[in-house]
Amino acid sequence: MTKTILIILTSHDRMGDTDKKTGFWLEELAAPYYAFVDAGVSVTLASPKGGQPPIDPTSLKDESQTDATKRFQADEQANALLASTKKLSEVDASTFDAVFYPGGHGPLWDLADDATSIRIIQTTLASGKAVASVCHGPVVLRNVTDASTGEPIVKGKRVTGFSNSEEKAVGLTEVVPFSLEDEFKKQGGLYSKGDDWEVHVAIDGRLITGQNPGSSEATAQMLLTTLGL
Repeated sequence: MTKTILIILTSHDRMGDTDKKTGFWLEELAAPYYAFVDAGVSVTLASPKGGQPPIDPTSLKDESQTDATKRFQADEQANALLASTKKLSEVDASTFDAVFYPGGHGPLWDLADDATSIRIIQTTLASGKAVASVCHGPVVLRNVTDASTGEPIVKGKRVTGFSNSEEKAVGLTEVVPFSLEDEFKKQGGLYSKGDDWEVHVAIDGRLITGQNPGSSEATAQMLLTTLGL
């Protein structure tokens, strides 16, 4: 039977109070998308507002391109799916085998506090299914609690995500509303990181997190492994 994965993208397009555009980071969608599709998985895209989610323009620059991003940009079917993401509140996440969150800075301002997303993560994990996220994507875990204990979902769990040193390197430490690394540590998460921009993935049961854009493929592959693919 074909496995199904729900990919949830941000709908937020601006860095806080600045005029700087943001959204999702293309590599963090493109690499997992093709990892899943090439493995025979059926993929559905959703976002809080539905429709075309904003792409961080920096992720479209030449220096940010990878084989996966180039393939995605040339893929009419993939772009049609992206232009018509389902509205998250209208999606029945229980019908999917797993959920995946790409990053980009956008999720810091919408998905981190989105009640529908929080509920989806909580019920997905409680039902024994996997939730994976990469780079800033793991901010979606910030307000999720364990359904049985009421404790932060990351407490006592191995997690990673965009590090403080990486945030400093891109000059956004004073722009982001909170530090992902600091939040996880404060909540009792067993946060780990590799060197800046190196591939690093943390796995704790059905919870999978990747550190940065370059970890997108590895994070997706780990999710496929949990699905037996």
